[in-house]
Amino acid sequence: MSTLTAIRRESADTKIVHSIGGAVPLDDTITSAILGFKAYNLARMAALGLNVPPAFVLGTGFCAHPEDVMPSCWRDALIKLEEAATLKLGESRRPLLLSVRSGAPVSMPGMMETLLNIGLTAATLPGFVRQTGSPRLAWDAYRRLIAGFGEVVAGVDARHFEADLDSVRAGEDERSLDFVALREVARRHLQTFEREAKRSFPQDAEQQLVEAIGAVFRSWSSDKAVTYRNLHGLSHDMGTAVTVQRMVFGNAGGLSGAGVGFTRNPSTGVRSPWVDFLFNAQGEDVVSGRRSAQGHDELAAVAPALWAELVEATQTLEKHFGDMQDFEFTIEDGVLFLLQTRNGKRTPRAAAQIALDMLDEGLIDIETARERTRALGAEQLSLDTISAENGAALSPIATAASAATGVVSGEVVFDEASARQRKQNGAQVLLVRRDAETRDIAALDLADGLLTQHGARTSHAAVVARQLGKVCLVGCEAMAVDEVARCLVVGGASYPEGSMLTLDGNNGNIYSGAAIVTKDVPTDLLARLERLRRPA
Repeated sequence: MSTLTAIRRESADTKIVHSIGGAVPLDDTITSAILGFKAYNLARMAALGLNVPPAFVLGTGFCAHPEDVMPSCWRDALIKLEEAATLKLGESRRPLLLSVRSGAPVSMPGMMETLLNIGLTAATLPGFVRQTGSPRLAWDAYRRLIAGFGEVVAGVDARHFEADLDSVRAGEDERSLDFVALREVARRHLQTFEREAKRSFPQDAEQQLVEAIGAVFRSWSSDKAVTYRNLHGLSHDMGTAVTVQRMVFGNAGGLSGAGVGFTRNPSTGVRSPWVDFLFNAQGEDVVSGRRSAQGHDELAAVAPALWAELVEATQTLEKHFGDMQDFEFTIEDGVLFLLQTRNGKRTPRAAAQIALDMLDEGLIDIETARERTRALGAEQLSLDTISAENGAALSPIATAASAATGVVSGEVVFDEASARQRKQNGAQVLLVRRDAETRDIAALDLADGLLTQHGARTSHAAVVARQLGKVCLVGCEAMAVDEVARCLVVGGASYPEGSMLTLDGNNGNIYSGAAIVTKDVPTDLLARLERLRRPA
């Protein structure tokens, strides 16, 4: 008998296709084991009356044999989705564009694949321009589709598409490129796809959808997904569901953007939304780890009514789910859409704070609070902090966004092989990468801390690092990674592989050398836990 955790099948038939849309209560026979948590929670949000784009879900039972998932399996559900959206896949005048997303019965952040803008082709692009009135949006969506499809479906290295983009933007922020520049990026992407994939990019919308669904199902068996399940003792037999959903566009310009957030601070537990947001962007820009994002302050300043609506939605989610939530959202032309919610990964200190606060707020009962904090004591809740020698303040070499609290000193490494070798020699190591990507999961598991040049606090790799208890700093734009010379460059100084650095996840500072560390014991939090555990 396998020691891996099993998810019990709650229905004899998990090969179901389920439609989502409108405030329709969920049937009791529909479970997260069948739909996967992502789609199951989408359906629950829709039932709460939150604004969720219409979708259909291919259940987890299809995952074992993705090659058998033919259009006949989902044709009727697609027609229902087209009717809800008043758009049609592949139609030249009013084309429907789709996202295709994975979703296992348990949360596996960033371990499987997502494809956006499915249905955009040379034939449908002019209609999409007329439909939206935005050539820039159309060409931006098209170049993203080609690159994403090339990477996920055809196996083309993403760096080829990044090189296309870099050659056109010439150092300019891609969000400021006009449609002429984006059209040139798309043209180069088409050439890159044909050169690297040894075939032309598919110009049939239904073929795109067929291939996208198959690729997302197959991503269940990717190296990083298998490694993640092994690390967390999860069954390889659960399978993933696939959600096909109407696209909404955070890259539509104006009052549009994409964000990822937590209903409370996942590092400290403080009761306020903790959000990363990018104007004129799609969700993958935030979670991929290849882009840096801003906090919520800019959104709150530019669109206070939308921020208030988002805060109200987070309160609805917490009241319904009874836990701190990790959510994704898109704003399209001033309209807020909720795209995902799940119980958020958090540090031990945040877990205690959140459980105690939610008990006080009446969101959970005392037994639930006791269960969530049962394994937490002084050792788990104590936080490493830097102690300045002789009272002298340390001078950081750079700062970054902190995705997880704590302090760690270690040797700089750039890949899994180096991390493994240095750990075998008894060293603590810091994994230093250009992007915060989940494909580094094996190296991240070995490392004691993560430092990246790009990425947001809510990128999937940062979420995983926090879950693994690693100190994590992301989006250090002052640094550069020279992978050929195997060194880190900060402020003109070079730090070769093996150099000792210290990451302070409490304030985002980075120091040269090893720092003196002391323990901060949260006496007030421990006192609250003691009162919680007293017999009634």
